[in-house]
Amino acid sequence: MPRLLIIALTLLAMPAMAQEIGFGGLQADVSAPVEVAADSLSVEQESGRAIFTGNVVIGQGEMRLSAREVTVEYADGGQSRIKSLHARGEVTLVSGEDAAEAAEATYDVESGHVTLIGDVVMTRGGNVLTGDRMQVDLATGTARVDGRVRSVFQPGEN
Repeated sequence: MPRLLIIALTLLAMPAMAQEIGFGGLQADVSAPVEVAADSLSVEQESGRAIFTGNVVIGQGEMRLSAREVTVEYADGGQSRIKSLHARGEVTLVSGEDAAEAAEATYDVESGHVTLIGDVVMTRGGNVLTGDRMQVDLATGTARVDGRVRSVFQPGEN
């Protein structure tokens, strides 16, 4: 059996608690404008939040995040600068050839970190990585997956 295949089978046979991976496709320009489109919008002036519902799609550069509902929190309660986004329901994060799905996600716009939680599935080509939680640094394109981590790697793919 080729050595790489033995290593891959060994990794698949035992559960990993955490795995750090390169995520070049999910690298994004965190200084680019954030665009939000949705079926409806509810603004809460006092709390400095906006709630987008129905077919929500958020774009920042090449990155796209979609969900059923996204709550936008503005810095200092105003609406001039987005502090964070919290997405719920069929969350999908796509950039380049990388895609990730989860039950929910939080995007800290100021730091450029996205945390996906709940049945996370990341794909790149035919390769698949699953876990309970994934933290992505969009500035560097690196990610850390925690929980019951499982990987499937296709021979001949990076």
